[in-house]
Amino acid sequence: MPTHPKGRQARVLLSSVFGPYAQDDQFGSRSINPMELYHNQVTRAQGPYSLRIFHRSWGIMFIQQNIENPSTVLDFPTREAFEKELTENHYDVVGISSIIVNVGKVREMCKMVRRLSPASTIVIGGHVTSIPGLDLIVDADHIVKGEGVGWMRTFLDQDPTQQVIHPQIASGFGHRVMGLKLPGAIGSTAATIIPSVGCPMGCNFCTTSAFFGGKGKFINFFDSGRQIFDAMLKAEKEFKFKAFFVMDENFLLHRKRAMELLDCMKEAAKSWELYVFSSANAIRKYTMEELIQLGISWVWMGLESPLSGYSKLDGTNTVDLTRKLRENGIRVLGSSIVGMEHHTPANIASEIDYACSHETDFHQFMLYTPLPGTPLHAQMTDEGRMIDVDLADVHGQWKFNWKHPFISQDESKTFLDLAFLRDFELNGPSLYRICRTTLEGIKKYRMHPDLRVRERFEREAQALQTSYSALLWAMERHLRQTNEAVAGRIHSLRKDIRQECGSLSSAAGTLLGPLMLWLTRREERRLERGITYEPETFIERKNWVEA
Repeated sequence: MPTHPKGRQARVLLSSVFGPYAQDDQFGSRSINPMELYHNQVTRAQGPYSLRIFHRSWGIMFIQQNIENPSTVLDFPTREAFEKELTENHYDVVGISSIIVNVGKVREMCKMVRRLSPASTIVIGGHVTSIPGLDLIVDADHIVKGEGVGWMRTFLDQDPTQQVIHPQIASGFGHRVMGLKLPGAIGSTAATIIPSVGCPMGCNFCTTSAFFGGKGKFINFFDSGRQIFDAMLKAEKEFKFKAFFVMDENFLLHRKRAMELLDCMKEAAKSWELYVFSSANAIRKYTMEELIQLGISWVWMGLESPLSGYSKLDGTNTVDLTRKLRENGIRVLGSSIVGMEHHTPANIASEIDYACSHETDFHQFMLYTPLPGTPLHAQMTDEGRMIDVDLADVHGQWKFNWKHPFISQDESKTFLDLAFLRDFELNGPSLYRICRTTLEGIKKYRMHPDLRVRERFEREAQALQTSYSALLWAMERHLRQTNEAVAGRIHSLRKDIRQECGSLSSAAGTLLGPLMLWLTRREERRLERGITYEPETFIERKNWVEA
C-alpha cells in the first residue's frame, strides 16, 4: 500500500457530504430521506410526536482521534463551508465519507477539491464505496472500503496495530420533542461507545455486515469488557452522562465481554444505562436479572418477518420476548421488513398487524432492499431482477429497486406507508410507549437490593414525574380529536404514574402541560407547511498549526 510522501506531517481534512439534506436536489438529497435516523425510519408517521434528533458522523471522528496529523473534521457542512475550508486552509489529504445515496454529492465534492485544492490527495470512505465501479463515477485517488482507521494510519506512516483511541461522542444533538427544541446540555443524555464494527450474523440484506467483510466478520476495537468500561468511564467524566448508546451490531452476542463489563460496573458501583443492538437469540443467553444488572434499558432488535427464516430469530417467540422485556422496563425498538419475497397484497396487512402486535416502544419499517455490496444485491443481479433506479432513491424508505414477484414498485411505497400509519394508529406515539415501559420497570425494580439498580430506576422515576408528565398531559388532550382509544390509555398511564411516583407529576402536568400542548399544535401546523430540519455544522481541529 502506498503512503503519503508527507506522512505524519500531511494536513488532513475529513468531511461528511454537504447539505442541505431534507429536500430534493440535483445532488441526491431527498425530502423523504432526511439526516434524521428516527424521523426517517422509525417515527416518521407520528407527526409532532416524531423523535427529531441528529447523530454525528462517527467514522471521521474515529479517524481524526487516531492519527497524529494536523487535521480538521468538517461534519454536515454546507457546500459553501466546504469550499471555504478548501480555500482558506491548505490540505494534503481530503477524506470524504458518505453513504450510498449521497454518491452525487461525493462526485461534486471531488470536483471541488480538484478545482480548489488540486494538490490534495482525495480519499473516499464509507458505505458509498460499496457501489460497483465507483472509481468511474467519482474522481478520487483512493477508495477505501471497510474500517478506515487502520488504512489511514498506514497511509500516513503510522502504526495501524496500535490500540484504537475512542473519541468522545455525544449520542445525538438537535433534539426536538413535540415542537420544543432542547438545549444541547439537556437534549444530549447519552454518550456513544463503539466496541466493534461489522456483524457476525450476516443477513443477506445487511449493508453493514457486507461492508465489513460479510457473515461472521467483524472488527473489535475493544476485545474485553474492561476496555469498554474504561471508554465509558472517560465518556462519563467528559459529559457527566450515565447512559451509553453502545453502537455494536449485536452487543449481547459477545456474552463473555458483556459479563466482564458487568463485573467492572459492580466493582466501581456504576449505575449506568445501556442502549444496545441485539438479535433475539442473543438476548435469550441472559437472564432478566443479568440484563437489569448490566443496565440494559433499551434494545434495538430485528423482528423482520415471522417467515423470514433468519438465524437470529431461530426458536424465539419475538412477541413473548418483547412483552417480557417491556414488563421489566426495557424499551424495545423493533425492526420489520416490508416487501419480502413471500409478501403479497393479500397477506401484507396481516404481516404488518403481526409486527404491530409486538407493541414495541419504537418500530422501524424498511423495504426489502438489495443495496450494492450485499449478497441480496448479488442474487438479484444474477437473476436479472434489479431495476435501474437512481442511487439517491435506494434507501429503503421510498420504492423497490428490484422486481418483486407479487408487489409493484408503487405498491411497495403504499404498503410501507401503511405500516408506519398502522403502528401509530394502534400503539400511539413512541413518547407515550417509552413512558409506559419505564413505569413497569420502576414498579418492579425501584426497591431492588442492588443500589446501582435502585439508583437507575429512581432517575427514571424523577423524569416520569416531571418532564414526561407534562408531555403526557399535552399528548392526551391533543389526541382526543384523532385517536380517543390511545388518549384513554395515556390518561390511565398518567393516573398510574401519579400513584407510583407521587403528586409532583400532577403539578408538572398542570403547570407545563398547557405550554407543551401549544408547542405541539404549533409544530403540527409547521409540519403541514412542509418545514424540515437540518443539522448544524461542526468544525473540529486537532494538532492544528496554522500553515
